Amino acid sequence: MYMVYGSIPSRASRVLWMLEEIGQPYEHVKAGPRDPQITALNLSGKIPVLVDGDAVISDSSAIMTYLADKHGALTYPAGSLERAAQDSVFYTMLDELDAVLWIAARHTFILPEDKRTPQVGETAMWEFDRNLQRLEKQFKGPFLLGEKMTIADILLVHCMSWARGARFPLNSDVLNAYSKEMRDRPGYLKLAELAKAP
Repeated sequence: MYMVYGSIPSRASRVLWMLEEIGQPYEHVKAGPRDPQITALNLSGKIPVLVDGDAVISDSSAIMTYLADKHGALTYPAGSLERAAQDSVFYTMLDELDAVLWIAARHTFILPEDKRTPQVGETAMWEFDRNLQRLEKQFKGPFLLGEKMTIADILLVHCMSWARGARFPLNSDVLNAYSKEMRDRPGYLKLAELAKAP
């Protein structure tokens, strides 16, 4: 059984949602960044952390890729053109959506106050909006890459949910409708149950 360490509002929710989607058993350990349980597993103190037997894997994107390849689920086969397209959009979203949200969060409440630049938030919102609208043009439907749900969908919906919570613009009717449908999936709804658990 997998052990997943991390709090629900964090990137750990990507891993938990994925495990629900692929039907793999896991135990969830609620822990925030730099919690002693986390630093014992990951020196950076960052979450999420996945424990698989004796192996410890950090970084949500690495964990999702590992699980997808291991279980042959939510991914295209390595070495295929479809996988190249999946990887391309996945890594682009890490650069153009996730990283933009992260830098805005750092300058809002994570960095020491004297290291924050409040104007970064406005620039990040503009950049996120531009990048999301560009991504809309690549949307194939019903999932991001077409008929098959992949880890790219989990990443996109998480970034959009994060953006919504941070009051970023989400100026894409197509992606907003898609995101709503994805958030109605049983695997995603399970996150709300996990958040309420002690």
